[in-house]
Order: sequence, then C-alpha cells, then structure tokens
Amino acid sequence: MPALSPCSLFEAHLNVGELDRSTAFYSQVLGLEQAHLNRERGVAFYWIGERGRSMLGLWAGSSSPNVMQLHLAFRVELEDLLHWQQRLIKAGVVTLDFFGEPAAEPSVIGWMPAASIFFRDPDHHLLELLVMLPDEPCPSAGIVSYSTWRQKEA
Repeated sequence: MPALSPCSLFEAHLNVGELDRSTAFYSQVLGLEQAHLNRERGVAFYWIGERGRSMLGLWAGSSSPNVMQLHLAFRVELEDLLHWQQRLIKAGVVTLDFFGEPAAEPSVIGWMPAASIFFRDPDHHLLELLVMLPDEPCPSAGIVSYSTWRQKEA
C-alpha cells in the first residue's frame, strides 16, 4: 500500500488586532471572498480560490503583548503575479523583495524556481504571492529580481 500524505493545505489562521481593518484588507486589497463572519466570536473566514478548497481564518481579540507575526504564501498564475505588483502599490501596500526591502518587481528563488511578491497585512503578517516558474531550477542563481532571472534565460 502506498504511503498516504496530505495533498494540499485546507486552512490557515491568523490573529489580528482589529477585525474590521483586517476584513477590509483581505476583502478589498486581496479580493478574497468572505465565507463567514461571526462578530460575537471575533472571527472571519475567507475562501482562497475556489469555494471549499482552501480557507483563511482571521481571529481578533488576542490580548497577548507577544504578538506573533506569521507568513502565508498564496499561489497565483504568472500573468496575475505581474499585475499584482501595481494593484498592491495602488492600494498603498509596500511590496517587498525576498529580503524585506521595498521592490518594484517580484523576486525569483532560483532553487525552486518560483517568482514572489512579498508584503505585509495590517497586523504585519508577511504575505506572499507566489508562482512556480516553468524554468529549470538554478540554485547557483540564488535569489534575484524577476528581470535578472529573465536576462539569464536570454
């Protein structure tokens, strides 16, 4: 019998400082569809992609002074990734490279290879929009800008 393993991640959860601020960000900036909102419990759930495939939960009200900042990566298509940069900037979101510096284009992680845009939500969780590239992995390239990655192929 073959070994069984999970085939995808169904849900992830984040603690948020202000539920209304966070629901506005995930709905309006990222365009996620709200699946359920329960103000009494201080929780909102969002579908990621197709309904019933993947979900994000936002939980408000943590009184802990030790706020944990987490990282989530959302898979997108390449042509969409290239449009996200401008969409995020227009929404007032600072886009970052792999190293956390402001960036005007995606970063490419050569060993995968994958192109990514990083940014922070209102609670400073590090979010990433990522696409696996059809190119051959190139670990020696390291982590470079998307334009540098494309030049190596020319």
